[in-house]
Amino acid sequence: MAAIARLRMPLVTSARSFSFQTCLDVRLAPPLQARFPRTFPASSVARTFRTSTVFQEKKYTTEHEWIELSEDGKMGKIGVSVYAAKNLGDVVFVELPTLDMEVAAGDSIGAVESVKSASDIMTPVSGKIVGANEVLQEKPGTINKGPESEGWIAKIEVKDPEELKELMDEDAYEKFVAE
Repeated sequence: MAAIARLRMPLVTSARSFSFQTCLDVRLAPPLQARFPRTFPASSVARTFRTSTVFQEKKYTTEHEWIELSEDGKMGKIGVSVYAAKNLGDVVFVELPTLDMEVAAGDSIGAVESVKSASDIMTPVSGKIVGANEVLQEKPGTINKGPESEGWIAKIEVKDPEELKELMDEDAYEKFVAE
C-alpha cells in the first residue's frame, strides 16, 4: 500500500517548484494539503473557458431551418430542425455553403441529401456566410445525431437583426410542427 500511496503523490513537493502557467488543474494529495494550506487557493487554479461567441437565442422557419443567434445579435448558426432531420432519414451528403457569400433571407445556401430525399437549405436571415461545418463533409450523419447542436451547417454574420422577429421561437415552432 505504501508503494501505491507514493505513486499517487503529485510531482510537486514544494511551493517553489510549482508553476501555474504549466498546470491548469491542481489536486494535491492530503499530506501536501496539510503542508501548504494557503499556497494553492482554489480561485487561482480554477479552470476557465472562453468562447468568442456565446449562442443563446434560437429561432425557426416554416421550412424547418433554425438560426441560433449570438448574445450580441451579430452572428448566427444555421441548421435543420430535429423534425426535418427525422423526416429526411439517414443523411448521406451535405453541400456546404460558400464562404463570404452574401445572402438574402430565403436564399438557398446548400443542400442535404438523404436516402429518402434531397432538400435545399434556406437561410433564415440576410447576411454574409462566414463559416461552414466541415465535419459534415466527412460525417454527414452528424445531422441525424444532433441536428440542433453539432449538426449545424453554417455560420452567418447577420445583416438585419429585425428579420428575426418574423421567425418562430421554440414554443411557436413546436405548435407549428404539431399541426
